[in-house]
Amino acid sequence: MARRAAAAVLACYSTSFGAATRLLPARERADIRALYAVVRIADEIVDSAAGLAGFDAAAALDSYEAAVRAAAGEPFHTDPVLHAFAATARRCRFTDEQLAAFFAAMRADLPAAAESPAAAGEPGAAGTAPAAFTRAGLARYIHGSAEVVGEMCVHVFLAGPPTGPRAQETLAGARRLGAAFQKVNFLRDLRHDRHVLGRDYVPWVTDGASKSEFVAEIRAGLDAARASLPELPARARLAVSAAIGLYGELTDRLDAATWDEVTGGRIRVPGPVKARVLARTLTRRS
Repeated sequence: MARRAAAAVLACYSTSFGAATRLLPARERADIRALYAVVRIADEIVDSAAGLAGFDAAAALDSYEAAVRAAAGEPFHTDPVLHAFAATARRCRFTDEQLAAFFAAMRADLPAAAESPAAAGEPGAAGTAPAAFTRAGLARYIHGSAEVVGEMCVHVFLAGPPTGPRAQETLAGARRLGAAFQKVNFLRDLRHDRHVLGRDYVPWVTDGASKSEFVAEIRAGLDAARASLPELPARARLAVSAAIGLYGELTDRLDAATWDEVTGGRIRVPGPVKARVLARTLTRRS
């Protein structure tokens, strides 16, 4: 039941990532879903719930962080997603440093974070709309919100942290991939982030030319991640290849879109195109 609850969270939020996870073996697939569900719930606290009248998002995030970071040490949780995550955290040996970095990034998304440029994400001063991140602040934010999640995915694929002479290269590739995925989402969600959530993760992306430069960063990250694929087990390599293909397709569409199209809505990949990308991945494997 707990594993199914985590799977339901992923299915509700991400068709692209969800499709790639279906290529994993059952155990790894369940672990990735549990990790994703916890990450998504934390994200919802700062994105959706933070706007509810009378809701203390900061306190809720503190409480959820404490529960997540302590989860592996408890044999049973009444929250099914947390129960699934606890088993995953034990089996895959997530570190407290990874979880702390993730929640530090989430805290930078809280509305109160905009009151001080010295906050973890360094958004702009109070009263600015939207709150803009500096490049240094964004790098710290991406580390916690995406790079350490990439590291934890490697822990899932290998049932623990990587070992051997290429361990650091494997982790570096995972961090680059997590960052690239996050940057794709920054562009896809540009309008919503700036005009609904009041955040500007990439204030220097203001027109077609700067968009193209940002897309080049994304492509470099995807290429670096692709180069590290041989270090992963075969089935994990297949799933990650599929995810890179799907996000590569999104990147191509963002690159081809006009600035008005990017700022006017969310660029998507149609279902039939996703199916073709997945089919190509499977064909190359065979």
